[in-house]
Amino acid sequence: MEATASVFVLVTMALALARAVRGPTVYDRIAAVNAFGTMTVLVLVLVGFLTDRPEFEDIALLYGLINFAGTIAVLKFVKYSSLAGPQEPRPAAPRAEGRR
Repeated sequence: MEATASVFVLVTMALALARAVRGPTVYDRIAAVNAFGTMTVLVLVLVGFLTDRPEFEDIALLYGLINFAGTIAVLKFVKYSSLAGPQEPRPAAPRAEGRR
């Protein structure tokens, strides 16, 4: 049962990696990398279960949080070309009437 689950997870990771390489859009690539990260979390939990080491679950949880934060940061950077978010334009400085 565990071997079958491992094979399915590894096949899914290979498919996600192929999608990340092929594209066609940047959003497809980001979604594929996010799916690959999610499958990595699943592999970590599966390894922890198979080796009877519960600390792998903690590592998987931390990796999942990093994966989520990284995906949000990359999406924000793609949308705004900056991690700061949308910028409001600055008003032009008032010009003195006597000068041109």
